[in-house]
Amino acid sequence: MLYGKRDRDEVEFLEPIFGSESEKVDLPKYKLNDEPIEPRTAFQLVQDEMLDEGNARLNLATFCQTYMEPEAVELMSRTLDKNAVDKSEYPRTAEIENRCVNMIASLWHAQENEAFMGTSTIGSSEACMLAGLAMKFSWRKRAEKLGLDTAAKKPNLVISSAYQVCWEKFCVYWDIELREIPIDEKHLSINLNTVMDYVDEYTIGIVGILGITYTGRYDDIRTLNELVEVYNAQTEYKVYIHVDAASGGFYTPFVEPDLLWDFRLENVISINASGHKYGLVYPGVGWVVWRDKHYLPKELVFEVSYLGGELPTMAINFSHSAAQLIGQYYNFVRYGFNGYQAIHERTHEIAVFLAKEIQKTDIFEIINDGSQLPLVCYKLKADAEREWTLYDLSDRLLMKGWQVPAYPLPKSMDTTVIQRIVVRGDFGMNIAADFIEDFNEAITALNNAHLVYHKQKEIKKYGFSH
Repeated sequence: MLYGKRDRDEVEFLEPIFGSESEKVDLPKYKLNDEPIEPRTAFQLVQDEMLDEGNARLNLATFCQTYMEPEAVELMSRTLDKNAVDKSEYPRTAEIENRCVNMIASLWHAQENEAFMGTSTIGSSEACMLAGLAMKFSWRKRAEKLGLDTAAKKPNLVISSAYQVCWEKFCVYWDIELREIPIDEKHLSINLNTVMDYVDEYTIGIVGILGITYTGRYDDIRTLNELVEVYNAQTEYKVYIHVDAASGGFYTPFVEPDLLWDFRLENVISINASGHKYGLVYPGVGWVVWRDKHYLPKELVFEVSYLGGELPTMAINFSHSAAQLIGQYYNFVRYGFNGYQAIHERTHEIAVFLAKEIQKTDIFEIINDGSQLPLVCYKLKADAEREWTLYDLSDRLLMKGWQVPAYPLPKSMDTTVIQRIVVRGDFGMNIAADFIEDFNEAITALNNAHLVYHKQKEIKKYGFSH
């Protein structure tokens, strides 16, 4: 075959991206540009906009998953267009969500003689909102039957001061008094000596935390259940427990299967967890399960007319992609119980290794050594000669790309600054060894530094607490 001049219309396609008109001007930021641009150029522009961000794999501040297998990513990319709320249009997707709820209820030991109920959510924040609403509505029904004037006083929720901010949001949004039980050096989780002092006839529930954000510690849910059992035997105004297992719900059952914290305890009526933490799914998917439909008030379940069908829904959000819950199902199918257990047990071993290596420096006091959640938390030992702080150490580690947060503990301990390392499933021994090497080099550099940037008495938040 012979061809002449301009036989192929490819001049524009062959134009180099970095020689294009679009690369001559700043990226559109706050106002739409007038004309469209070529997709490959738009892709490059937006990708380049994020070049100076941190590497997610080196982000030791977050619990959120930063790796999924290529097959999972491909599957999720093919299902981004599915609307999770549209059960009639996507019945197989609805069935996948149903299977996930059943698997999770089984993992949390839902009882055979009860009819559990559950749903996916956009992370644990929505799950906590739904669980909180169910507690409030159920309390109001019980209280009104007993003749209590429910309008005379604000209902309240009891929780340790180490709560995640979603509970503060819940109480503000739905006009609930947040009763915080202060933590202290002897009680870095819920104080079982005082918890029931915060409970009265206006208490909608008690929240137990399976994996405190600050330290990784677990509230003793088993003993809390016993205290609630004694309390309920003495009053008509019953109170029940919701377990915020955002971090521990997909970790503890595999690493400490004999630990009693879930529906094996009579007064635990609901549990939430984040699938995008130790459920090993990219953000954002969460789950909430009630042990029995009795604890989920009917008025919170809506029958919605949508695209010709009647759909029951129990959610704050409506339309959203089904990709994340399909990713969750992929993980359940792919790993099974033994696969999750293998990943999490190895994660625990890495956390213990990090704690031991950090302890060897002899300049830190370990607060959590990888026990319970695979977190390592520590504070600096007192040393009048040392000029640098944990904030300086965070800065130094960031020079190598490591994002390690430094922050004060909650109220009543907010003069204590700690550093926290979250070990996730994608943090292997090779990466851990590299981190310890950089960690020790950072300490040496700070010890020899002539200038530091953070004053010793300066207390501030630095990094993330999610």
